[in-house]
Amino acid sequence: MTATTSEDRPTAQGHPQRWLILGVICLAQLTVLLDNTVLNVAIPSLTEELDTSTADIQWMINAYSLVQSGLLLTAGSAADRYGRKKMLMAGLALFGIGSLVAGLAQSSAQLIAARAGMGIGGALLITTTLAVVVQIFDDTERVKAIGLWSTVNSLGFAVGPLIGGVMLDHFWWGAIFLINIPVAIVGLVAVVLLVPESRSKQGDRPDLLGALLSTVGMTAVVYAIISGPEHGWTSARVLVSAAVGVLVLGVFVFWELRIPYPMLDMHFFRDQRFVGAVAGAILVAFGMGGSLFLLTQHLQFVLGYGPLEAGLRTAPLALTVVVLNLTGLGARLLPRLGTPATIASGMTLLSAGLAAIAVLGGGTGAGYGGMLLGLVVMGAGISLAMPAMANAIMSAIPPEKAGVGAGVNGTLAEFGNGLGVAVLGAVLNSRFAALVPAAVGAASLPAALAAADGAGERARIADAFASGVETSQLVGAVAVLAGGLLAAVLLRRAERADSPGAVSAA
Repeated sequence: MTATTSEDRPTAQGHPQRWLILGVICLAQLTVLLDNTVLNVAIPSLTEELDTSTADIQWMINAYSLVQSGLLLTAGSAADRYGRKKMLMAGLALFGIGSLVAGLAQSSAQLIAARAGMGIGGALLITTTLAVVVQIFDDTERVKAIGLWSTVNSLGFAVGPLIGGVMLDHFWWGAIFLINIPVAIVGLVAVVLLVPESRSKQGDRPDLLGALLSTVGMTAVVYAIISGPEHGWTSARVLVSAAVGVLVLGVFVFWELRIPYPMLDMHFFRDQRFVGAVAGAILVAFGMGGSLFLLTQHLQFVLGYGPLEAGLRTAPLALTVVVLNLTGLGARLLPRLGTPATIASGMTLLSAGLAAIAVLGGGTGAGYGGMLLGLVVMGAGISLAMPAMANAIMSAIPPEKAGVGAGVNGTLAEFGNGLGVAVLGAVLNSRFAALVPAAVGAASLPAALAAADGAGERARIADAFASGVETSQLVGAVAVLAGGLLAAVLLRRAERADSPGAVSAA
């Protein structure tokens, strides 16, 4: 199909097949997002079969999210210029090929490289799905559509451990990647048949140097965070990596401010509504991604559940999000409460859920009840906050920049997820190493348990790991709560500046 200027924005009634198309693109989105967390339950299998360390595991997870983070903005710009349907098709094809390579990997290095390759296809998919939603729905239905899209977004993060557990209960770890292939094929056929082509009449040129700078900068920063517990926070390796990351990200900002076609227009940051939504989106992903990374290890290593049992015990988070969003709770509350109050309420609940898991469900003898309560409260918070923040970000960006706006939203989610894994994982490792320095140092928990001398020593190591999880969850809770309050303040100021005395839901 050829693009027309009318495709740059939704018609008054929206596309006639918009709800069917939404289902198709949500399927594609779900496939990508599952791979953010599906690997978590395979950590014990990978540790045993590929002889991986904790740092290796973190890189397997972060390689995927960091590549996406670096390429999302460029992918969104390319979709606006060359066609969102074309980029959606290319993303599905690349993601399927990357999944095949990952499923057949024979070493940690191969799997890390394959995950990075999958991130390229994932970047194309994430940007085009939200951009298409914005294009085919009118203003009256867009909040509801984004709410459903956000449901799939949250579902992908939260249900990954469950699907991974089912697969690992019957197959070897590579199956968690190979299952993506038939889904990618079905999605590709559906996109070809149903999704209309759309693009901006005057799209911007891809900013390849900007993509390179952002990828290098974020990778260097996260590498420093991951390496801190192992090499020491004041070691040359960590300090040099952190300095390089900050410097490169500074060059990225300098470059974006001075080129005619930036992949991220820095002037968007003058809009307090945009800044507030950005802050909230990063920290929701930070809390959710980091929490699931910790929980799946705690359930298996400390409480002794198998992969499927661990996946089932994280499922209440996903179920809560799905139930609340399918009932339209967030879409109904948003116009009544306004964006600031909705986001503040959601992130306060998310923070409370993280704290409940830490205090009530973190110990070796705590059982599952406290963790269940925390997961349900987290799910309620996510179902309120995520749709409101996605809508705020997309509303602050011109319709012809829908791909770039989706790239911004996706970048925040992926970077926040990777940062959550890195920061909370680093807090866990530091606490663990401090409590049992002779037994573990920077090694993984299974290695420490294998080297333990007697049941008493193994119990002490398990208690140390549980203490590390508790500390990490509390750090995440504080960060999410602070981000929620900051986002609400900025969004409230923006609303007052735009229309004094009025409450906006956009």
